[in-house]
Amino acid sequence: MPAKIKFILGSLALTFFILACGNNKDKTTGEKAEEKKTDEVCYNPNLVVDTSKKSIKSMAVAVIGGENIKISYHSPGVRKRIIWGGLVPYDEVWVTGAHDATSLEMPKAFVVNGKGIPAGKYAFFTIPGEKEWTIIINKNWKQHLASEYDEKDDIVRLKVKPSIIEHTERLQYFIEMKNNNEGVIAVA
Repeated sequence: MPAKIKFILGSLALTFFILACGNNKDKTTGEKAEEKKTDEVCYNPNLVVDTSKKSIKSMAVAVIGGENIKISYHSPGVRKRIIWGGLVPYDEVWVTGAHDATSLEMPKAFVVNGKGIPAGKYAFFTIPGEKEWTIIINKNWKQHLASEYDEKDDIVRLKVKPSIIEHTERLQYFIEMKNNNEGVIAVA
């Protein structure tokens, strides 16, 4: 089970998970598909391949505790590429998307690991690792890639361990309600 990181927004709690690909089944036969693994990267040749070469502008939104939580990002596709330890190097800051930094909009002040953070819009970065990732909330949300990233603008850094899931062809963020005042944020 991955480490749970709770973000408290008033009485609202959010948990972050990093999800990595795992065993896949062929969508037509239900049988386990042949996989090619390199480091933490999985590719299943029997899955439908997304041929768009663009990183699609995407958004995850949820109402939790009566407040809109919003994550805006560009969603790159795998397209048979080696992602972890390849396109996205281990142990380097990543925008956790493509192009501009991923942004996290919080409508109320919230607390992360005992640190109060005002309501607002923040950049969401990660540092992927082979066994553990670092989640970063940075005050400079308007950045291009990680080239403008400056650690001095970090508000909080947290460590999480990835969970294994089925292959996803594109980067996705999910905000799911656990109950009226608690939700889970996951990146797959």
